Amino acid sequence: MKAPAATVARTVLSRAALFFGLWLVLLPSLKPADLAVGLLATAAATWTSARLMPPEVGYVRLLPLLAFVPHFLWQSVMAGVDVARRAMSPRMPLKPGFVTCPVGLPPGLARNDFVSIMSLMPGSVPVGESQDAVVYHCLDTDQPLAQTMAKEEQLLMSALVVVEPGG
Repeated sequence: MKAPAATVARTVLSRAALFFGLWLVLLPSLKPADLAVGLLATAAATWTSARLMPPEVGYVRLLPLLAFVPHFLWQSVMAGVDVARRAMSPRMPLKPGFVTCPVGLPPGLARNDFVSIMSLMPGSVPVGESQDAVVYHCLDTDQPLAQTMAKEEQLLMSALVVVEPGG
């Protein structure tokens, strides 16, 4: 879906401000020549960013995103402990294989964010996707991976809002 001109402008200006802010942080002095080079570098970085990652329609809700972080960290620790237990105990069952998990997010940045975050959870790694599903390789196919991923997607979607056309 193509973003409205106002969304594109806001995104491009935000990126430019972030790139210039980064330049200022890295800058050892505030000489006019350095600032001029910084403006040129900012323009080049912003143009490249807009070409490689075009603005999409949507936004991030900060409070739900901040609420998601401790949940994700806890889930990641618990999954890491489970993987370590399975690796250290010869009696722990391993049933590696592939699980297809339906997703509600359309292909694009929001889905990429979700898949990237879920790839940090030990015990499963995304290996492919289709229009409406992501395929994971996991250590134990008897675990309810599809249900877990659906819950995680809902939590993340409370922070990542995709605006429908005309919405």
